[in-house]
Amino acid sequence: MKRKHFKAEQIVVMLREAEIQLAKGLDIVDVCRTLGFSEQSYYRWRKEYGGLKLDQAKRMKGLEKENTRLKKIVADLTLDNSILKEAAEGNF
Repeated sequence: MKRKHFKAEQIVVMLREAEIQLAKGLDIVDVCRTLGFSEQSYYRWRKEYGGLKLDQAKRMKGLEKENTRLKKIVADLTLDNSILKEAAEGNF
């Protein structure tokens, strides 16, 4: 079965819709089935995106991407630094 990848904005909208339907008294399984995602996804998304607005979700995803990029840069620079230290000491 093919996995669906939802954007942060779509997830926030679906969570709001789910909360509305749950407030009407529907069961969580039925709500998830109607909206097209699993119950496990609902709980995971609610933990990550619960209470966020659309612009906040977009900003959070952008910051996560930037954080990943910066971590890679730090790892590369740390490796370069250790190689230069070894070369300066003469231990090849």
